[in-house]
Amino acid sequence: MLTDPVFGDRSFGVFFMGPKRYVPHVIDYQKLPKIDYVIISHNHYDHLDSVATQVLGNGPTYLVPLGLKDWYLDQGIAQAKVQEFDWGDKADYNELKVQALSAQHWSARGIFDRRETLWASWALNIGGRDIWFAGDTGYNPIQFKKIGEKAGPFDLALIPIGAYEPRSFMKTYHVTPEEAILIHQDVNAKKSIGMHWGTFPLTAEAPYEPVEELARQREKHGVSREEFSEMVMGQTLTIP
Repeated sequence: MLTDPVFGDRSFGVFFMGPKRYVPHVIDYQKLPKIDYVIISHNHYDHLDSVATQVLGNGPTYLVPLGLKDWYLDQGIAQAKVQEFDWGDKADYNELKVQALSAQHWSARGIFDRRETLWASWALNIGGRDIWFAGDTGYNPIQFKKIGEKAGPFDLALIPIGAYEPRSFMKTYHVTPEEAILIHQDVNAKKSIGMHWGTFPLTAEAPYEPVEELARQREKHGVSREEFSEMVMGQTLTIP
């Protein structure tokens, strides 16, 4: 299973423009094992990537928020391979149970399509383990507590920690490391991993600042590194 796979060199609609990846690709994507499912949070270019879609092709089933099926059909993906979800929708694929949940974000691939497709976070149950994939989100003190009450607790949460400066623009849509810790607590996650940092120069903070700030906020909030950590690019983490 992959979440928001991006295999391209740039986070934009054409290969020669837009933010360029400043961390090298850490694997050969042609050598990936068989991918059964791809989970998509929304359609921004750093989350929905045509290069990844062309590489993966019709192998996986794509689980996507409302309105994104047409994009996949345009990419040559078979209609039966794309399943759209509204918030609250559930599906049972035997080995994987999923539910689309809310997030505080937005969508657009151009100037004139803002909020025309949905965005989502996802509750995933694999082999009896509950995982929450946050996608992109801003913070509020109500929404994530409700997610924790209705779909939690979670064995693992994947929560963004980067792309948050300047706050005058990003506050509504992207959380800071401190807000990520609040989300970790709100959704009742036993363990969280910080994501959405260190790949594309999308915002004003320094590339490694989210990790440094996460360490400061762990100490402030009394959260251990074992409870909320980040990963090195290309790292494999085995969770007992």
